[in-house]
Amino acid sequence: MIGWTALRVTAGLILGFALSLATGLAIRYFRIFGKLSLPLVTMLAPISPVAWIPVAVFVFGIGNPPAIFLVFIAIYFVMTLATLSLIDSVPKNYIQLAKIMGCSKRQIYRHVILPAILPELFVTLRMNLFGAWMVVLIAEAVGVGSGLGQVTMMARNTFNASLVFFTMTLIGITGFLFDQALRLIQRKVLWWVGPGNAGGL
Repeated sequence: MIGWTALRVTAGLILGFALSLATGLAIRYFRIFGKLSLPLVTMLAPISPVAWIPVAVFVFGIGNPPAIFLVFIAIYFVMTLATLSLIDSVPKNYIQLAKIMGCSKRQIYRHVILPAILPELFVTLRMNLFGAWMVVLIAEAVGVGSGLGQVTMMARNTFNASLVFFTMTLIGITGFLFDQALRLIQRKVLWWVGPGNAGGL
């Protein structure tokens, strides 16, 4: 039960983080792509992930794919907009210095912009982790798949208070462990960042 929920959250987070980072970089790197895709991203971003549940069920059916898709949706648009904001906030003198040293546009994005935005991007991912948890639990509760959300709904329907509190405890502990795992990954990936500069929280 915990395993299925954790699997869905993990897969959705990985997909959401990777594709949102790629989308944000592509929007700023390729001007035509940015002009075509940015309005769509901005238009879809305010839509609640819960509103995507009927779409997920219609497209993917029941099981892991719709739940993973909903976790992906829960973070993709927020992370894409965060990536754009962080790219725009990179100090201009960093970019100017790279240009003076003869770096190409591709090298600037790879060696200057990407290392500059990743620390804050990881913090944003961790802040949205809990939103992703809520979405997958709601999806499981409405019958998308088995997991902690479905157990919570069953406990509510049977007025089993002890099971409700037990499931809430499991959700809290699992969410905490996920956050700690993201902290560890953050320290490993951002090896060039000092312990005090790898982001708050």
